[in-house]
Amino acid sequence: MNDPLPLTRLDLLRFLERVQEQDLTRMRRWIEAEKQREAEGQRGFDARPPAPDWLIEQGLSGRDPVYVHVGGCWNAGKRSRGVERDQALRALVDGVPACTHCRPGSELGYLE
Repeated sequence: MNDPLPLTRLDLLRFLERVQEQDLTRMRRWIEAEKQREAEGQRGFDARPPAPDWLIEQGLSGRDPVYVHVGGCWNAGKRSRGVERDQALRALVDGVPACTHCRPGSELGYLE
């Protein structure tokens, strides 16, 4: 019979070295892939349009404005859209309530 030669301690250490080199290569690929994902995310973040200065929040119907907000107001609902300064001021003049949290009337210089 052909009995295999017994493995020496050196053979086992070389085998372990190859396994660890493969693990290190795989880990380096994961690191590069993560760097690329982070870079793509940062490019997307940098390419975002700037936040509008003024928001008008629409009602459930989507037609009637219910509040005027300063852009970036934490209380602005999902149905808010960005508008120009004169549109926000016109909405306040037309009786659309100002948000009580961000107080766009003060920012716009509009006093009732």
